[in-house]
Amino acid sequence: MTHHWGYMAAIGSAVLFGMSSALNKIALENVHPLIVAGMIYFLGGILLFGIHLSPLHSRIIYLFETPTETESKITQKDYRILVFVIICGSVIAPLMLLYGLNETTAINASLLLNTESLFTVLIAFIFLKEHGTTKDYFAILLLLVSVLFLTTNGEFQKLTLTEEITGNVLIIAACLFWGIDNNLSKFLSKKRDIVKVSGVKCFIGGAVLLAISLILGVNFHIPTVSIPYLASVGAFSIAFSILLFLVALREIGSMRTGVVFSTSSLFGAVFAFFILREALTIVQMLAMLAMLIGVYILYKK
Repeated sequence: MTHHWGYMAAIGSAVLFGMSSALNKIALENVHPLIVAGMIYFLGGILLFGIHLSPLHSRIIYLFETPTETESKITQKDYRILVFVIICGSVIAPLMLLYGLNETTAINASLLLNTESLFTVLIAFIFLKEHGTTKDYFAILLLLVSVLFLTTNGEFQKLTLTEEITGNVLIIAACLFWGIDNNLSKFLSKKRDIVKVSGVKCFIGGAVLLAISLILGVNFHIPTVSIPYLASVGAFSIAFSILLFLVALREIGSMRTGVVFSTSSLFGAVFAFFILREALTIVQMLAMLAMLIGVYILYKK
């Protein structure tokens, strides 16, 4: 694989994750949010472990082989990093987001969720010493500004950031932990068997969330009609999305992967338009165009 495929993997991950917004919205009509979060990760982990034990495993590993040097052995240090990744990205962040959404407005949440990309870029810049050119920083700024307009529809006058402080802080904290997850995952992306790494992350993260649901006494009832949506999100928006995300991290680094992944909001809006029949405004469509230009500038060497 090459630089080109690193960007393709990041965009593919964003497309698959963007699909989850519309499908989860349907599932949430009948299932508790905590159960949805736990089940999609848990099902994603089961799928990846199934692939790991099947003949497809070697083919997928071969497909994702890259010029970047990979490590065949998963060490104790890697497992420690994986534990932190699971705690940050699969347990703490989803819980904080869940409770944060209940304490703030939808437009506040839409704006603040974009800080995940910002934290990913800043952590990669400061701690992993990932630097770019002036062109790269312009593209990153264009992407981040565009995604703000896309998710809020430019209706910044409706923001009430100083009123729902608790909810806003929880969402920002969730994005910080996802930013830490994204950067720590870069070390795990160097492993040759990223299918196993992704499977462990999904399975344990989902199991912990379901255990927390049980402790909190959440209703585990899942109607039959919701199962296809949960299974689809678990397979595509979690399992395969995380797999492609690790490939992108390996090839183009945390900073570029994190900011390209922010286009998931673009694809989420497109899927919502076609599946949920939600309207797209001129502001959102212009923001989408600007995001695509930003990705192209970032990609072009």
